Amino acid sequence: MQTILIIEDEEDIAELVSFNLQRSDFEVELAHDGLRGLAKAKEGLPDLIVLDLMMPGMDGIALFKELRREASTRKIPVIMLTARGQTEDKIQGLELGADDYMTKPFSPKELVLRVKNLLKRSSHTESGAELVCGPFRFIKNSLLFYVDGERCDLTATEFKLMLYLCERKNVAQDRHDLLKDVMGYSGDVHSRTLDTHMKRLRRKLGERMDCLETMRGVGYRVKIDSE
Repeated sequence: MQTILIIEDEEDIAELVSFNLQRSDFEVELAHDGLRGLAKAKEGLPDLIVLDLMMPGMDGIALFKELRREASTRKIPVIMLTARGQTEDKIQGLELGADDYMTKPFSPKELVLRVKNLLKRSSHTESGAELVCGPFRFIKNSLLFYVDGERCDLTATEFKLMLYLCERKNVAQDRHDLLKDVMGYSGDVHSRTLDTHMKRLRRKLGERMDCLETMRGVGYRVKIDSE
């Protein structure tokens, strides 16, 4: 049974989310302030964290930075919860490496779907297969990624996006397909989320950032010159 840690100071919201996750056969841990949430994350190492941004003790952005500093919690997928009007906090969270976000008020059933989709994206793939695409190398079963032989730390979402594009190298991929097939979104409302992930991914590629191209009016592609 996979464990979800909910860090949310509004107890009624936390309990509602917990109830829906438990109905979907998840084990749930709760924390109602940032400091306690950070301690529970480090102690329990949950499979996924649902993190509110506005909390007493330690806000969600500061907590998230701490999670990413620690080797043991760095790879835990995180869904951030934001209030309406917190656009800058939401974008900051995505740029720091959060995997997803939801804006309050939200549907608990939709959150459960997001949790399932993110866990699926974060799960190791079978067989330990590798893919080499130009300067990029993927080890699928452990979500490891290398650029010119050097390890490059990607979130699970970044890894899946880059892998999807490299498996279809030199061909423009429609942003709707990326949102649907890789990120599990049914509409285009999360286009800015995709763009933020791509911006962060391009930055991580360093000198190879030009391989990740924006195709205006279409989406994105990985361009690999013929060897």
